[in-house]
Amino acid sequence: MKNTIKHIVVCAAFTLGMTTVFHSCNFLNVDDYFNETLKYDSIFHNKLNLQKYLFNAANSFDDEGQIFGNTVYTPGIMATDEAFSLGSAYNGMSLVLDEVTANDAQGINIYDKMYRIVRKANTIFARMDEAADLTSVDKREIMGYTHFLRAYAYYNLLNLYGPIVILGDDVLESNEETEYYARYRNTYDECVNYICEEFEKAADYLPSEIAVSFFGRPTRGAALGLIARLRLQHASPLFNGGGKEGNAARIYFGDFTRSSDGVHYIRQQYDERLWAVAAQAAKRIIDWGIYHLHIVERTGDARALPSTVPNDAFPNGAGNVDAYRSYHEMFTGETLPSRNPEFLWGRISGSVKAFTQRAFPVTYFRGFNNLCVTQKIVDAYYMEDGRTKEEAMGDTYSESGYLSGNRAFSGYEMRSGVHNMYVNREMRFYASVAFSGTWWTASAATDESYKNKQISYEYSGEGGKSSVTTDVNSYPITGYVPRKYIHPEDAWAGVGTADGTSVLDKPFPIIRYAEILLSYVEALNNLENPYTLTDADGNEYTFSRDVAQIKYYFNQVRYRAGLPGMTEKQAEDPVAVQQLIERERMLEFMCENRRYFDVRRWGKYVDSENELMMGMDTDASGDAYYTRVPLNHSKARRRVVNRKFVFMPIMISELRKAPTLDQNPGWEN
Repeated sequence: MKNTIKHIVVCAAFTLGMTTVFHSCNFLNVDDYFNETLKYDSIFHNKLNLQKYLFNAANSFDDEGQIFGNTVYTPGIMATDEAFSLGSAYNGMSLVLDEVTANDAQGINIYDKMYRIVRKANTIFARMDEAADLTSVDKREIMGYTHFLRAYAYYNLLNLYGPIVILGDDVLESNEETEYYARYRNTYDECVNYICEEFEKAADYLPSEIAVSFFGRPTRGAALGLIARLRLQHASPLFNGGGKEGNAARIYFGDFTRSSDGVHYIRQQYDERLWAVAAQAAKRIIDWGIYHLHIVERTGDARALPSTVPNDAFPNGAGNVDAYRSYHEMFTGETLPSRNPEFLWGRISGSVKAFTQRAFPVTYFRGFNNLCVTQKIVDAYYMEDGRTKEEAMGDTYSESGYLSGNRAFSGYEMRSGVHNMYVNREMRFYASVAFSGTWWTASAATDESYKNKQISYEYSGEGGKSSVTTDVNSYPITGYVPRKYIHPEDAWAGVGTADGTSVLDKPFPIIRYAEILLSYVEALNNLENPYTLTDADGNEYTFSRDVAQIKYYFNQVRYRAGLPGMTEKQAEDPVAVQQLIERERMLEFMCENRRYFDVRRWGKYVDSENELMMGMDTDASGDAYYTRVPLNHSKARRRVVNRKFVFMPIMISELRKAPTLDQNPGWEN
């Protein structure tokens, strides 16, 4: 059983009877809606049928780990500056290759699907009382999941398309005049407020904790976490008048107005108070005390802490933290995800599991070898003492020479011959990136020839361009592949054959506590004035740019990574803190689908994407390979940066059904 909201099982009878699936069109197409109503009397006759209807609606959501390829609900990491590939099945790259149009979204289209979910949620609210055997406890559970269902559908729409049509509780009756179905898009402010209100209602009903067997169900923490994410996004420059001194909102959305009344869809005036609202949303999760960073206790094989990192016990230092295992084992399947205190919400992702094969070498390991990390990400990782590579140049960092002798820490092995530019880096680097000379274990393989190999991505190496014998795109053109989700035992060679080898199931963190900590710090950092807010219980809280709190909560993320914390001097400078936050999020959430949204909300999408895609020289071997070069391929040269890519287009087929809908800026009508 897949333990996700899409596959919640109430009892064996429910599992066997879960066969009724409704395929209706979008909220403006009443023909399928009318056909659906013919079945409603039986649907709402009893609790069991109502539960079937609810969870079949939830089944319409896509695998949130679908961020590498075959993406539907998001362009994913392939539409950012953190990843690239020459291979197929990466339809997120269609956006940056300018192949998406308002007639063809290249498979990335959830518009009608999400509105089907909204309509089903509204139908449940309208008719759930008809189920005579529904107890008060049953009703609370259904209310919680249905509010979450509706909010999450709108949340996905907002992230992909921007301002959307909010239906409220309207089910949309059939056989009405055309004017009845004329709907206008709400403003971004209205959408965020409504979705957050829905998540708040869901949080009132949802449980705080769930059984291990139900991992994937949304809890109160999931609802509150998504509120915190939305509130931070809402306060950010792109959606908040450009920020204190910026003009991103005007550059991107100055002409984006509702055709019916001229109202701006995206606010053009800055409101600092939105940062206080975002701070409150994050802080209540922190104060709740249920969630914590995933920490694996330090043992004898952990790498010694550099002198720059406090040796106190976490959260005041990293003295008791195995930084490599604490980070890596969250994603590989080693830590039981249902008991990971960092996951506000996660799921077992078949998509993440499948796409790990695209990082494995072809030679020896039967991978695809073409899911690439960019040089920009590699260069952003810190040295083990917290310095940048530029600061450590000529000391602990060098771009010439090779490691002499083997090194090992926390179960990770680095063999002799690794280039010095990959030596002495921070633990998240080794947990997340495979570089030329990486030692691949694949220890579950039963054949010795399929495991324990040092793989070179140089032109003449086992994983390099010259090793390709069938698919010419099966090499990492940047010189790097992600290993963030790969367990040391994972072995694709022999999977599904008599060898009996296997790959562990992979948890995907939809939202985790590290994000809450960094969101709180970012919100505080943007406050120039104190703000007093009142919560639902009447309690008052005052938020201001508190330097001590900024340091304390930011440093927790850094200490878990085995790095020194923010200094007092840095904490006193809002610009320096923002720069640290942006870099920290890029590294901490690498390959988790946060980068795509972060650069947009900061109003920095054009600047970040305009940088050349760089990598090692995969057409060379030896010392010449270790040279940064622009990616030498037509696909890389075809990358396009366009402001319209902030949002995906609404399909013309949808606009034809609803002429009152305005298209997103830059896309064809």
